[in-house]
Amino acid sequence: MNGRLPTHLLVGALLRRVNDAGGIAVIRARGDADTGAILVLLEQENRLLERAIDIDGNDVLIPSGPAATSTDSPDDYWMKRRARDPDLWVVALDVPHGERFAAETILGN
Repeated sequence: MNGRLPTHLLVGALLRRVNDAGGIAVIRARGDADTGAILVLLEQENRLLERAIDIDGNDVLIPSGPAATSTDSPDDYWMKRRARDPDLWVVALDVPHGERFAAETILGN
């Protein structure tokens, strides 16, 4: 067993923190409860972050989304990703400093 919390617990904590702060957080797509990847849509900034593992095995948040040359919107991007990876969680945050909420919750364990 690795030391990572199950994905559903991280997503639930993120939803509660954002909603308690007066923001809006919703699950756009549910993935695998234990090991699903997390893609965070920062609505106010119109960009995506993804939980990844760095070279040392630590969780990190990295920018994600369509290439600069693409005409895809962030929504188009995550829907295509979801079609290829049904275990992917997509969480939309509409709150100031959404990246901070995501980092503190997802990376804080």
